[in-house]
Amino acid sequence: MTHHHREQGHRPDPARNPLDQGAGVAEDTECSARELPSHIANLLQRQSRAADGRPADSAGIPWEGRNLSGEGNPLHAFDGDDGRAAVQIVTARQRLLAGELDEAGFVAALQGQRLFVPVIATVGEHGEADAGAPAGDKEADIALVTITSASGRPAMPIFTSVEALTSWHPEARPVAAEAERVMLAALAEESELVVLDPGADFTFVVRRPAVVALAQGGQWTPSYQDPQVAAALEGIVEQCLGVARLVMAPGRGVGTATSSGTSIAGGGSGPELRIGVVLEPGVDAIDGRLALASVQASLEDLTVLRQRADSVEVVLARESG
Repeated sequence: MTHHHREQGHRPDPARNPLDQGAGVAEDTECSARELPSHIANLLQRQSRAADGRPADSAGIPWEGRNLSGEGNPLHAFDGDDGRAAVQIVTARQRLLAGELDEAGFVAALQGQRLFVPVIATVGEHGEADAGAPAGDKEADIALVTITSASGRPAMPIFTSVEALTSWHPEARPVAAEAERVMLAALAEESELVVLDPGADFTFVVRRPAVVALAQGGQWTPSYQDPQVAAALEGIVEQCLGVARLVMAPGRGVGTATSSGTSIAGGGSGPELRIGVVLEPGVDAIDGRLALASVQASLEDLTVLRQRADSVEVVLARESG
């Protein structure tokens, strides 16, 4: 199976996509030109082929010419799966919207759950036919669909249901995998963000440290709540003249909103961490700018910050924090 294909010029319908207003992810959509990550390629290879050898779904029905949104189509390798969003994710989403769950709790709810990755299947001719003979066998080319954030960062769209995926991109084929495998595929594609259900009323961006945690099967702690990040920041205060202390808080881009305007305490694309620089008493404006620059330079050397914070904003803060 060939995995190289690039889909130029496709754009999801802007009327259905709230990402550029909410999660900050633009609609620049294409298919990855690199080979599929092994985690996704292996899932595709596990699926059946039709009697004539063409790629098919788990029921042996060829993908070519299929209506992916039609009824009775087992679109993935999970036996008995109806393609709907997992109950655990639906419940977590309801609690997040109601303010009963924070973003770390919602990310934790994704662990072990079945998600869908969109891929594009195209059919090309392979081999040469003799004069008067039928054309060569057709073989499916498969490529991941990727999107680009408003800041230019690569992102992978993933979906909780087949309906959400095919509504966003009717030509996409859903490939099901556990959250861990999906996040591993995103990391293999060097995607810095994973966007859950783009184009839906509720869209949630999983930022890079959370993607890593899910891929490893571990718990994710937001950087603004991380005690190891706090300890590292305390360690650089004495290196920065004029700085009394540093204060951690959620960044401007932690939250987002549904397309209907409901605020969500999480799911934004960043900045994730706000570091407030509290100056010592009597520090004037010039020394304050120097102190701010000193903090910014020191932060670049903090390995724990690079690993655990997706994006950081540094600002001067009042003594009250």
